[in-house]
Amino acid sequence: MASPSSSFRHPPFQGRPPVALIAGPTASGKSALAVALAKAVEETGAGAVVINADASQVYADLAILSARPTDEEMAGIPHHLFGHIDAAEAHNAARWADEARAVIAAAHTAGDIPILVGGTGLHIRTLLDGISPIPEIDPDVRAAVRALPVADAHAALTREDPDTAARLNPADTTRIARALEVVRSTGHPLGHWHAAHTGGIADTITLAPLILLPPRDWLRDRCDQRLVQMFDRGAITEVEALLARNLDPDLPAMRAIGVPQIAQYLAGAIDRSEALTLTQAATRQYAKRQYTWFRNQLPADWLRHAESLNIDSIDQLAILLRPKLLTG
Repeated sequence: MASPSSSFRHPPFQGRPPVALIAGPTASGKSALAVALAKAVEETGAGAVVINADASQVYADLAILSARPTDEEMAGIPHHLFGHIDAAEAHNAARWADEARAVIAAAHTAGDIPILVGGTGLHIRTLLDGISPIPEIDPDVRAAVRALPVADAHAALTREDPDTAARLNPADTTRIARALEVVRSTGHPLGHWHAAHTGGIADTITLAPLILLPPRDWLRDRCDQRLVQMFDRGAITEVEALLARNLDPDLPAMRAIGVPQIAQYLAGAIDRSEALTLTQAATRQYAKRQYTWFRNQLPADWLRHAESLNIDSIDQLAILLRPKLLTG
């Protein structure tokens, strides 16, 4: 969506251009705050764009279940990387980071301020810090590793990459297999590749981050209430249309929270009430994991907001962040 043109645009940025980041668990109020911040920036005569950093909101087929902002909620602010991927595609963090870099660069060239908003930690970390340049894994090595019982794979990893083995849960089948196939296929442990990140933009921008960590009870209630609204607004019809495409069930869009649960309802295995209850439970669990990640995995000096959001606090936070973005 295009925003009304203003009579003034921020001059070309000198030094490291600004980027805002609003992150946090699902249902914490990120989207509303991003729009409020963009409006606060526009009040100064500068321009702003909102850039999605949520793995599910990229899919065109998941407008309701991913809580993608509506046109009304976007409020005339340009939004990018929302709903631009078909569910038949397996979008990932590396591809998203490439797209985000391009949108950020275009915004800076136009004198606009990019506002990243989302709750997918891997996407945010990949954009800022880069990605490990791990070579393609030999298919024969992958097949052999994936055929091992998890106990045997962990024992092998303890011998071949003890540092990674010590960090992983011995029952974590996926991560153990990944680490073992990397060391066997490349000849280097996972830590070697993680230390060689490339493509990050953190050292080329001035980041103004805000992490939303509202009270857990408030967040759980928000998650539950939003799911009720999603079911009432057409989430079931959305999943029905998705299932009619007969896509690979292992695609990310097909595994998004709400899709498997509603699929069970549509197949007659459970009733609507149970589908809602299961989706609410899965959402709360996901929000809990996000909350823990954002609380523990990001720099301690990043600004955090630990209160629930309302109209007044959203405006206050937008005004608080604005000066950090207008010094370029």
